[in-house]
Amino acid sequence: MPQAPVTEFTHRLVPSPAGRIHLVEQGSGPLVLLVHGFPESWYAWRHQLPVLAAAGYRVAALDVRGYGRSSRPEAVEAYRMLELVEDNVAVVEALGERSAVIVGHDWGATIAATSALVRPEVFRAVGLLSVPYTPPGGPRPSEVFAGMGGPEEFYVSYFQQPGRAEAEIEPDVRGWLAGFYAALSAGTMPAPGAPDPHFVTPGGTLRDRFPSGRRPAWLTEHDLDVYAGEFERTGLTGALNRYRNMDRDWSDLTPWSGAPLPQPSLFLGGTLDASTTWLSDAIAAYPTTLPGLTSSHLLEGAGHFLQQERPEETNRLLTEWLKAVDGPRG
Repeated sequence: MPQAPVTEFTHRLVPSPAGRIHLVEQGSGPLVLLVHGFPESWYAWRHQLPVLAAAGYRVAALDVRGYGRSSRPEAVEAYRMLELVEDNVAVVEALGERSAVIVGHDWGATIAATSALVRPEVFRAVGLLSVPYTPPGGPRPSEVFAGMGGPEEFYVSYFQQPGRAEAEIEPDVRGWLAGFYAALSAGTMPAPGAPDPHFVTPGGTLRDRFPSGRRPAWLTEHDLDVYAGEFERTGLTGALNRYRNMDRDWSDLTPWSGAPLPQPSLFLGGTLDASTTWLSDAIAAYPTTLPGLTSSHLLEGAGHFLQQERPEETNRLLTEWLKAVDGPRG
């Protein structure tokens, strides 16, 4: 008989190489670690925590290094991918566990995939939301991004220069976040053929192409208050430093160049999400790159913020996959 959803959130601070990682925990059973993307926090998993806990799992949604109540080291290079992997390992150990299933969204998907790739003895299964798995290797990322967009600048290149995006965002964090979320969400994103909000015009800002005065259906005023409150307190530098380490990651991960992820895996994407359309070749390569893939779904009409836009479908697919990985709970 299904258990009632667990409603209480337990906040914890645990030691990590960053100093501390803040996480929110619910439930008991096999550990599932949830890793958010940009620009979010543990709160991005608010719809998943009680449902997965009720399904018989111990669920921990963390604030990635640089976000929320987790430590925010000053050095840019402190945000390289291998450092974030070790934070995740430290969380598992601090919770008294030896292994976990790791699930990530957006940057969190890449962090989750790299954690499973580098530390397979700790992360025995991996779920990826919105951003497909691409093995390390290939051309240097900064060179790839610099060649995109013609006279316009790709947002990743824009984010890579320290202080530049902060100058745009931090005078009006709440308004900028609302526009960013709207630009990538179904129902509020620019129509096909409209100027692409992933690119910046010469002398312009990213915000110039955000929808104006439109809030996604999934984003309540309270939700926006939570996100804005955190970033108004912390600033955006810690979050943006993830983008500023992509060339370092490229070098650091050379030993795993081209490596597949053999663990049981899941991929969920939205058909309206640029992350899935631009990286359609990566999805097509899953028989080679994700040989352990057991569940893959593109949600029709969904945008980028998948687990918040379509929480019921995401919860169902996550729960079904976890039960296939670990067996029924309860």
